[in-house]
Amino acid sequence: MILALDAEIPSTTLIPLAGLLAIGLALVHIFAYRLRFLDITPRSRWLSFGSGVSVAYVFVHILPDLSHFQTTLPDSVPERLAFLEHHVYLMALLGLAMFYGLERVAKISRQRSQEAGNGDVTEAKVFWLHIVSFGLYNLLIGYLLLHREEPGYASLLLFSFAMALHFVVNDYGLHQHHKKAYVKIGRWILAATVIAGWAIGSHSEVPHAVIALLFSFLAGGIVLNVLKEELPEERDSRFWTFAFGATGYAALLLFI
Repeated sequence: MILALDAEIPSTTLIPLAGLLAIGLALVHIFAYRLRFLDITPRSRWLSFGSGVSVAYVFVHILPDLSHFQTTLPDSVPERLAFLEHHVYLMALLGLAMFYGLERVAKISRQRSQEAGNGDVTEAKVFWLHIVSFGLYNLLIGYLLLHREEPGYASLLLFSFAMALHFVVNDYGLHQHHKKAYVKIGRWILAATVIAGWAIGSHSEVPHAVIALLFSFLAGGIVLNVLKEELPEERDSRFWTFAFGATGYAALLLFI
């Protein structure tokens, strides 16, 4: 019933609430590095819980919508993009592969810096590569606050909550890679790009087919950014906390 009513709400009526949520997401970037209790081994339960929530949102909310959209995509895209009629998940694969590449580049850069005696931190060029890439990622998330596959207040709040926890996980990883550069510059840029994405979304709207492809890319990025933080053995991650976050949020999504 909630979603049925929400579906009748035009996205323009959501602009003020989405703007407040965009500011909230920006504040996550600004202050997440101060959460010292996250920087422990074994991995903080809160990080594993947030990872579980993020993954649950992808598999229970985004992917089913994309599966449904797959059947209508051939009639929605230009002829020059006809190859997408077979695999809307190509964009998800692209998102996953792109962020996997970024993670490998960051780790290699940290190794080079250590060998050169510059400490366990990435090189400047890699820092900017990461910040620009995650800035575009955040721009997309800010835009999707207003233009999602499923409109309405409930969908907006569920998306924002999942992204807030996802940002905490991302911030932890970025701070580990870039240290002081992230605190001084990076977090402010990422905070600004979320709000910029919302601002763009409040004044423009792309075709429905493009929204689905953007969500596909986001899904792949979320999955990779979560797993790269949870799977390394040295992180000593909390499986049961991750599972609790995933199953609990999945149940909430299915119920609503």
